[in-house]
Amino acid sequence: MLLNIDPLLTGELLKGLDEMGHSDLVLIADANFPAHRVNRDAIELPGTTVPQVVRAICSVLPLDGDVAPVLMDAGVVPPPAVQAEIEAAAAHPLAARLIDRWEYYDLAAQASVVVATGEMRLWGNVLLAKGLVQI
Repeated sequence: MLLNIDPLLTGELLKGLDEMGHSDLVLIADANFPAHRVNRDAIELPGTTVPQVVRAICSVLPLDGDVAPVLMDAGVVPPPAVQAEIEAAAAHPLAARLIDRWEYYDLAAQASVVVATGEMRLWGNVLLAKGLVQI
């Protein structure tokens, strides 16, 4: 057991995050997203929500301050509440960028790490870019 590590961060997930390089992407996907289609090694975290997993990941992963989180454009005003929760959990200095569903799938396929959550709310997906570890 490790100290001060969120229990949602499994060994498999921590290994994947550790192996990411600067500006590599991590996708945290809702239960409806085709996570295993975009990455056959998607890490399953059933029973979790996307904001919970984003918060846990951001507790150990520095985010690239120049690359805004990317959300799928739901095409509705106001945007789905889950997206505001995701942005709050990421606590990124830049507002999230909304992109079209099909463009989102293409970008998600480039993610180094894909996490499939149990999030049941629609439009609850986010792409985050790894930043630099500064000491």
